[in-house]
Amino acid sequence: MPDDHGADEEGYTGAATLVLDGEDVPVRVQLQVRHEPHDGRLYWFGRVDRAERLADLLGGRNGQVEVRTGHGSAAAAIGDVDLWGRYRLSGTGRPPFPLDEPPAPEDD
Repeated sequence: MPDDHGADEEGYTGAATLVLDGEDVPVRVQLQVRHEPHDGRLYWFGRVDRAERLADLLGGRNGQVEVRTGHGSAAAAIGDVDLWGRYRLSGTGRPPFPLDEPPAPEDD
């Protein structure tokens, strides 16, 4: 999915569902993913657009959620609310959105 962050960064902007305390909360997210060569892991992170129900459930605290999109699901940490009421999400491993496949090696 195209984004404004550059050609070598992957991400997802769109609808998602956060599962928190057994409740499904529909939200809109903006997420990016990065591969860190020093440990070989994928790290994904971003923000959840302001959502009143989410704010009610979290009350400004940090927690754990499941992030679901039409492409998959993943566990994430949530917290760090900004001045605009957007919560930060962060996870490790396969994100809940598709990744571009690396190019296949060329045959010699």
